[in-house]
Amino acid sequence: MENEKVKLAIFDVDFTLTKRETLIEFYRFVLRKKPYLIKYIPRSLKAAFFYVFKIYDAGKAKENFISFIEGIKEDDMVKEFYEKRLSKIFYKDAIEYMEKLKKQGYKIYLISASAEFYLNELYNITIVDKVIGTKFTINHGVFSRKIEGKNCKGEEKVNRLMEVLKEENIDVDFGKSYMFSDSLSDLPLFNLVGNPCLINYRKKHDKIKI
Repeated sequence: MENEKVKLAIFDVDFTLTKRETLIEFYRFVLRKKPYLIKYIPRSLKAAFFYVFKIYDAGKAKENFISFIEGIKEDDMVKEFYEKRLSKIFYKDAIEYMEKLKKQGYKIYLISASAEFYLNELYNITIVDKVIGTKFTINHGVFSRKIEGKNCKGEEKVNRLMEVLKEENIDVDFGKSYMFSDSLSDLPLFNLVGNPCLINYRKKHDKIKI
């Protein structure tokens, strides 16, 4: 007897699960903990400016923006960030819909371009089965701004998902799966599933279910 295919409910994180951009929230949290890191603000602003004007691609901009983490020890800071900030900015209806889909037999996957080292705290949401984000190098508990691999955005989200499914030998029924996001940068994932849902997005788009 063949194993039944798995149905996925895939959620983006920033502005889909959370009300704010998580990297900015993490930056603000770290600055309150370590005020001396304010010296990195000019570099972060430069990175944002260069990204807007397409001088930097998303990966390079992110590495420069997040330079404030360079050399910082992980300790319990990420856990504290989740408890005091990240867990406070969830959309209640997003959590409720995740719970609904979980009861219907869907596996809950969170796939985001944000940093995986703090997104992993989202496993505290007990219904979450998998978290995939942009990987940053961490050596012996010390952060580095260097991205490991590629920025997890656009087509790379599909690549990372497929890697995980292959590694864990999971066969997915994509026709019955869902993808929720606020951004059309997630079109590669939208096109992968039978139930793409563009949410928290004001402009109409005729190829995406709203």
